[in-house]
Amino acid sequence: MIIKFCGNRSFQDLQLSLNSQATHIGLIFTQKSKRYVTPEQIAGWIPKLENVSSKTWVGVFVNPSMAEIMAVLEKVPLDVIQCHGTETPDFLLKVKENTNKRVWKVIHHAPDALDKMRQYKGIADGYVIDKKTGTSWGGTGLSFEWTYVPLYLKEARHQKVPCIIAGGINPKNIVQLLDYDPDGIDLASGIETSNQKDITLIQQIEEKVLQSW
Repeated sequence: MIIKFCGNRSFQDLQLSLNSQATHIGLIFTQKSKRYVTPEQIAGWIPKLENVSSKTWVGVFVNPSMAEIMAVLEKVPLDVIQCHGTETPDFLLKVKENTNKRVWKVIHHAPDALDKMRQYKGIADGYVIDKKTGTSWGGTGLSFEWTYVPLYLKEARHQKVPCIIAGGINPKNIVQLLDYDPDGIDLASGIETSNQKDITLIQQIEEKVLQSW
């Protein structure tokens, strides 16, 4: 299972995430996010961190230019580019061609979400299903109705790519989500206290995941 701890915004956050059971480390490179980090910050922290190469690094962008993505890649060794906005299939294809990286597309839960997933068939290397609230692209700590998860999983498996569920996952509700057997989970606020990653919440999540296996 993919376990992504996203929105790491400090050296201490990264230390906790790198020493956890997470498989993927998420960094947010969009300035409108409260979890925004600069590539210069990350480049400064990486040499001082352990277990860096043991994780898959995911960079989260919202409607970026190609130049913005390339500027981050010059400083940060990302493995996956996650497009969280209204990026088109053509743009994702260009990102893959220019970076030689895997590209994930965020699909926001909505009546037309499955149709949107089908537009990226053969291009997206994975999907993150999240909840969009108002003008926020995600990271709200709110979940969508998880009874829809099997529909997203079915479409992703038809495309032979992973489907990761995000939005409002925490130690109190994760078992309910795991009952639907998602390919991955993506957490930010659910493992934070006072805007910082919390070792106690991380361990609670890990215990629940292990119990479900």
